[in-house]
Amino acid sequence: MILNPLMLIYNEVIYRPFLNGLILIYSFLPVHDMGLAIVIFTVLIRVLIYPLSHYSLKAQKKMVVIQPKIKEIQEKYKDKKEEQTRRIMELYKEHKTNPFSGCVLLILQLPVFIALFQVFRYGFDVSSFSYLYSFMPHPDSINPLFLGIIDVTKRNIFLSVLVGASQYVQALTMPQPQIGGGEQGSSFAGEFSKAMQANTKYMLPIFMAFISFSLPSALALYFTVSNVFVILQQMIVNRKTQ
Repeated sequence: MILNPLMLIYNEVIYRPFLNGLILIYSFLPVHDMGLAIVIFTVLIRVLIYPLSHYSLKAQKKMVVIQPKIKEIQEKYKDKKEEQTRRIMELYKEHKTNPFSGCVLLILQLPVFIALFQVFRYGFDVSSFSYLYSFMPHPDSINPLFLGIIDVTKRNIFLSVLVGASQYVQALTMPQPQIGGGEQGSSFAGEFSKAMQANTKYMLPIFMAFISFSLPSALALYFTVSNVFVILQQMIVNRKTQ
């Protein structure tokens, strides 16, 4: 009963606008190239969510900067949990940051990613054109080739490798937490933090490359362009906060 209205809202607010936007870009390109349309579409999506992602990246940078102060508070008030929590929250407020900002952005992007997955997987079929608005151009067929070489409806190992490589570079540009030495800082907590950094830097790119190879290369193209955009965005944030 609740699912149908939610699906209706999802289709009308996210899926249909995305599908129509992609087909509109494709129709107006001098050379009908769905891969190139996906590149342009991805850049537009990243520009739309730029304010949110920029805030999230700045928050991550601030979290790394204040990490030593957080550890000092945790050590100083290790037997007074309520005071410890209050002091840390005051520190967040002082630096105008929120430790959950990255999670909020991820949650907001989830329906966007689901819609993109559906558009890239099913939107190139003429049968999906029933979702196009009446004033939209209705192409007779879709050219699925990117640069006349890569079929974006099929898997592609080259684009999957690019996803992994760009994800790795993105991990390198992200602010790295400072792992304190200390008598207790190098124990379990320090080792756990190091392991998490290694997973983000090495395992996530491999995982993303593997996932991309199991999906139509349209998604791999989207991931690659999106990663490059975030890399440039992170470089801007790093330069401004130096």
